[in-house]
Amino acid sequence: MNLNKRHFLRIAGTGAIILAAGSVGYSLTREPIAARRPWREAGQYPDAIRNALSWALLAPNPHNRQPWLVKLHSETEATLHLDTNRLLPHTDPFNRQIIIGLGCFLELLRLAAAQQGLMAHIEHFPDGFPDNSVDDRPIAHINLSGSANPDPLFASATDRRTNRSGFDTQRQVDIGLLDQIQTASLTRTNIAEGLSIGHTAQQSPLETLRSLAHRAMETELMTDLTYMESVDLMRIGKSEINANPDGISISGIMPEILNHLGPMSYETLSDLNGSAQQDSLDFVKQHAATAMAWMWFKTSDNSRIDQIETGAAYLRAHLKATELGLAWHPMSQALQEFPEMREIYTEIHNELAPGGERIQMLARLGYAKAPAPSPRWPLDTRIIPDRT
Repeated sequence: MNLNKRHFLRIAGTGAIILAAGSVGYSLTREPIAARRPWREAGQYPDAIRNALSWALLAPNPHNRQPWLVKLHSETEATLHLDTNRLLPHTDPFNRQIIIGLGCFLELLRLAAAQQGLMAHIEHFPDGFPDNSVDDRPIAHINLSGSANPDPLFASATDRRTNRSGFDTQRQVDIGLLDQIQTASLTRTNIAEGLSIGHTAQQSPLETLRSLAHRAMETELMTDLTYMESVDLMRIGKSEINANPDGISISGIMPEILNHLGPMSYETLSDLNGSAQQDSLDFVKQHAATAMAWMWFKTSDNSRIDQIETGAAYLRAHLKATELGLAWHPMSQALQEFPEMREIYTEIHNELAPGGERIQMLARLGYAKAPAPSPRWPLDTRIIPDRT
């Protein structure tokens, strides 16, 4: 997340902070290069399973929690587990979004294996899984064997970004591009039955979804528990991001200065009687307002398999959007299941799923300069010992 100069000035409230910056001793280069190393190291491992996993951990996931743990059994076999210490109990009380993120992970692994000419045989939930909770039972068993042809979507894996900036409102998104994304997303034989994708770039539904998305973001930010869940996951500045390359990273010299001098400290952000919540609302308002197209993913049911396969379709759609030069940003706050979101949740389902389907993901599309890649934990930190 980048903080632009205008927002910096508003939070600081005074030019004195800018003048004080010169005495703080910050380098002009404050990018968390170490935290982005996994993007450069992907595919550089000697064995097939680590190679595929090194790509998979670049997958999109909620709040960048990176909830995956992997037990290696051989150079071609592994079991994926959920790290139950990386859940989002307030914004994602039933762990639906977390499971979708694991579906993204498995699909990127499958694409990476195919790039090596190997088929990824994935058995989901080999020991079963409860519907409304999570535990340490495996998410998937993975075996790389047989042959597979590379998928052209994989070429966009290193360029894929979640783009949280304002989009160019002077550039329309052609409906033909949305059709291409929809087709690419579902072009896999074992994508779950009952999963479908909708999209729009027409003015009336565009405005309706902008309004719903903005209200949902406001609800999440103005609900104390969900707001603090985000604050607790903020990593401000190069040192913090490199030390903990997950969560909501805020990089650059201006956030570091504000953090050091107080206006952007954890204490200030955590003050529920202060102005931080409103500042956040003002900052993210441009997200919904500049959406130039929307795409949503819905399923006829809401099983864990549906959620996994939604992640697969979502990852494929994001890669195709990247290939086509489109900026992509998930805005699924209206789909969250905490009580304060119930009214908006009902409204968006009435709008987009009148047949009773479950909307799993909502994303805005448009045009914008691509940001730097999100931080990632190195592969070795995501591997657990196999004691069997």
